[in-house]
Order: sequence, then structure tokens, then C-alpha cells
Amino acid sequence: MQRSLRRGRLATSVYFALNGFLMGMWIVHIPAVEERAGLSHALLGWLLLVLGAGAFAGMQLAGPLTDRFGARRAVPVGAALCSAAVVLPGLAGDAVTLGLALLLLGLGNGALDVTMNTHAVQVEHGYRRPVMSAFHALFSIGGVLAALTGALALGRGWSPATTLGATALAGLAVAALAAPALLPRETAPVPQAPVPDAGPPSGTGAPQRIWILAALAFMLMLCEGVANDWSTLHLKEVLGAPAATAALAYGAFATAMTIGRLLADRVTARIGPVAVLRYGAALAATGLTLTALAPGIPLALTGWTLTGIGLSGCVPQLFSAAGRLGPGSAGTAISRVAGLGYLGMLAGPAVIGPLTHLVPLNLTLLLPAALCAIAGFAAKILKTTAAMNAEGASEPDAGPHHPTPTPTIH
Repeated sequence: MQRSLRRGRLATSVYFALNGFLMGMWIVHIPAVEERAGLSHALLGWLLLVLGAGAFAGMQLAGPLTDRFGARRAVPVGAALCSAAVVLPGLAGDAVTLGLALLLLGLGNGALDVTMNTHAVQVEHGYRRPVMSAFHALFSIGGVLAALTGALALGRGWSPATTLGATALAGLAVAALAAPALLPRETAPVPQAPVPDAGPPSGTGAPQRIWILAALAFMLMLCEGVANDWSTLHLKEVLGAPAATAALAYGAFATAMTIGRLLADRVTARIGPVAVLRYGAALAATGLTLTALAPGIPLALTGWTLTGIGLSGCVPQLFSAAGRLGPGSAGTAISRVAGLGYLGMLAGPAVIGPLTHLVPLNLTLLLPAALCAIAGFAAKILKTTAAMNAEGASEPDAGPHHPTPTPTIH
């Protein structure tokens, strides 16, 4: 069982890194694909919404299918779909074919996102300690590797079709090689121990709680989307930073997010998911407020760093909680949370743009700061979710507060 868990965790890590790498390779080739298809920036923006719509649809389709067939079967299929589709934008020659290509890529990305997170919950149940944040960190690392690989390929003058084609073949190979290590369906659902001092569950049922978790994911991932798309522009437009210096804003945020996710599991094991969400969201709200009011570049960079650290551990707690809420329907629950969170990621940049017509860009950052504060106040939902899960679980061979310890597995 210990060996199976180690192999299952390694395979899950591979799929998270693969997902980050596939999407990162598409992102670094966006300018080249835009030029090949002869698109304007405005038309490309609309087509990117098609990618988002495809991802949302893929998440909603993959959730119930994962529950029906098991994550072990669903994850490789999602990875294969995403890998095969990544070459399509590189082959597109006009807006119509690119739109179809992005729709299929979105479907594959959404399917892989939900299936791999569902399997991650299964692995976390087996470990009986937090491991979810580390998986999300590997997604970020996969994106960094894609940026380096894509830059090398573009520097050598390779066409998008060539590079993305090689990426697709590599992705298909990785998806097939990692599949045998995934956990069998019948080994997973070991309930986690209840959160310390968790009170009795309130009258809100599991479906309502799932939508509350999804709403929190929407708010927090909206803040992440704002940081991704507006951090560099904030330093350049508001504080007058040179382009090279302005790029450090996103670099500070992304680096802090990755490091925070690598450390968040240990922090969660020590202080619990409620505290991670509560204080993480509060730290992100503080960072965004500091950035909004910063009179100079150093304080603004500090604010973006604090925002990244604060947000890093929040969303993984929501995914873990959703997976625990629905015995036998973890895929569907995660698809709700991931889907609404993904919409938040898309909505964040879109909301800030119109707001800049009413208030200065820096003050628009107070909106995501307020959303982080709301999410922090709502962190108790994780406590009552854990209590609800603990009441519904039955472990004949283990006491309610002393589950059989699993040796630490790294």
C-alpha cells in the first residue's frame, strides 16, 4: 500500500507538471500563432474566451465521467486529449480554424484539470495528511519549464506547428507511461481525520457547501487572474517603471505563489486548512491593499509578493474540501469548484479593464482585496465541512480521533 501511494503520488505529480507544461507551451506561442493566422489583438481576445468556454465545458463533462469510471481511467484520457489538442493552434491558418483548435484545447485542459485534481484528493486521502498544494506547485513549475523550452525553440526559429507537434507527442508518451502508477479506484476513500475543535455541522447540506466552496474559488482565482494580467501594467502605468522593472511584478507574484505552494502542505498539517484559508486570504488582501496604495516600486513589489504568498495555499484547500464532501462524486464536486474558479480567473482581468474608466488602475485593486477579505471571513466553511465529513464516515478498525498512522512518505 505504501509503495502504491508513492507511485500514485509520483504519477499525479507528473500529470500536474504535464498540464502546466502543455498550457505554458501554448501561451508562449500565442504571438506566433496570432501572426500566422493574421488576427488582430481584439479578435484574438475573443478567441481566448472560446478557450475558456471549452475548459469550463470540459470540466463539467469530466466530473461525472470521473465519478463513473474512476480517476485511474479518466486522468490518462484527459491528459491524452490535452496533449493531442495542443498542436492544433499551431496548425490553424485563420480565425475559424483557430477557434475550433482552442475549443478542443480547452476541452482537453478542463478534462485533465478535473480528473487529476480528483485523483490528487484520492492520494491525499491515502496519505492522511495534506499534499494537494505540492501538486499545484508542480503545475506552476511545468509552466516555467514550458517558458524556457518555448523560448529556446523560438530562438532557433522553429515554427509553432513543429514545436507544438513535438510537445503533443511528448505529452502523449508521458500520459501513457504515468498511467499504470495511478491508484486503483477501490483503494481510495479513506476519510481524513476531523479538523481539531471542529464544531457540529450546520444545517447546510453537501450540495450547498459545494457551491459555497465554488464561490470562494471564484473570488480567490479572480484575484489570481488580476495579478497575472495587471501586475506588470500596474508598475508601468501607475508607478512609471521601465518595462524590464515592471516585469518583476509578475515575477515576484508567480515566484511567491510557487514557493508558497511547495510549503503550504506542511503549514496546513500544522495549523489546519481553516487557518491557511483565513490567514492566507487576509495576507493576500493586505498585499493587494499595499500594492494599491504604494507610492513607489519597492512597496508595490512587496505587495505583489505578499499577495502571491497569501493566495498560494488557499485554492488547494477548497479542492480538497470539495473532494471530501461527496463520497462517490468527488469528480463532480471538484468540477463545480474548479469550473467556477476558472471563470473567476477569466473574469478578473475583464473586470479591472472597465473599472479603470471610473477610477485609477491602482484603486481597482481594492476590489480583489475586498474579495480576499470576504473569503477569509468565510474560511469556517472548511471546519464545518470537515465535521460533516467526519460524522458521515465510518472506519470500523480505527478510532474516530486516532486514525491508523501512515508512515511519512516523501
